[in-house]
Amino acid sequence: MYFESMAAALQMEGHGAFVWSAYLITLGAIVLILYAPRRREKRFLRQLEGQIRRSGGKVPGAAKEV
Repeated sequence: MYFESMAAALQMEGHGAFVWSAYLITLGAIVLILYAPRRREKRFLRQLEGQIRRSGGKVPGAAKEV
């Protein structure tokens, strides 16, 4: 193994703070990229549900029944 101990792996000869912070920033960006669209979709569906409720259950823009 390259490092003799876990502490040496975390320190990486003085570069550990930079390396591990880069990993954390990258992981955070990936989580945001995956989480943001799902959150936006849920918010959109809630807003749409509210609009449908306010319109009396009628879907806006739908053809009227004859």
